[in-house]
Amino acid sequence: MDRERVKPIHTYTHTMATKTINLTEGAYARLHALKREGESFSSVVDRLTGKFALLEIVGVLEEKTAKELRAAKRDFGKRLRKGVEAKAGGVT
Repeated sequence: MDRERVKPIHTYTHTMATKTINLTEGAYARLHALKREGESFSSVVDRLTGKFALLEIVGVLEEKTAKELRAAKRDFGKRLRKGVEAKAGGVT
């Protein structure tokens, strides 16, 4: 075999972990109704459960109110993570 003609091929594959969940017809309909055009269901859940960028609301609030909102969001996230971890029993 002519080694000069053989070229190495490098392949990188990245896959995101996913979870399958079951929803009642009613829950699915409500979630679907909240879904924006072009938005994935994961994005809907992120948006509804508080995972959003504060940059989305820049300029809407006065600085003092914005600081209070940042602090409340941070505290809520901490409480939510504690609750999820407790419910999962340490399973990740």
